[in-house]
Amino acid sequence: MLVGYMRVSLADGRQSIDLQRDALVAAGVDARHIHTDKASGARDDRPGLAACLGWLREGDTLVVWKLDRLGRSLPHLLSIIADLRDRGVAFRSLTEQMDTTTAHGELLFSLFGALAQYERALTRERVMAGLAAAKRRGRRGGRPPAISPEKLEAITAALDAGASKAAVCRNFGVPRSTLIDTLARIGWAGPTRT
Repeated sequence: MLVGYMRVSLADGRQSIDLQRDALVAAGVDARHIHTDKASGARDDRPGLAACLGWLREGDTLVVWKLDRLGRSLPHLLSIIADLRDRGVAFRSLTEQMDTTTAHGELLFSLFGALAQYERALTRERVMAGLAAAKRRGRRGGRPPAISPEKLEAITAALDAGASKAAVCRNFGVPRSTLIDTLARIGWAGPTRT
């Protein structure tokens, strides 16, 4: 069975689904088996897509007018198509003339997969280069310390002088879990005894 999915970005009626619907019907999709969303492609909550993917069974074919109507991004699109393939569902995109039941369509799908992997590798490289550049400039990543160095020095001095952790937390306005975590991070072992 051919099942269609179409999406327009604007829900305010300024974009029409007629072009997509006509193309899907001309490709042999029964109008009763077309699922629709009127939402941005970047949105995760697309009930029409969820219903469409839930409707598909082994041996069915999902037909879309254009690839960008289906996935938020290339990795998202590839994940949907890979899931369809695992379930025994074919995929066709009318505009790009991609059909996973043909050798040509499988080749295109493999190329898209390689491009997505390449994109992930480039992103990882850029992140690592950015972190290295920030480190060279003396910037450290991560969350800023919860207790300032001056306050921490005063806290450890009070603890070394015999103050209890509960008293230190009260006097310095520091949550107990924050104090314990900070002391563990700096390797404070307790008051020094002579």
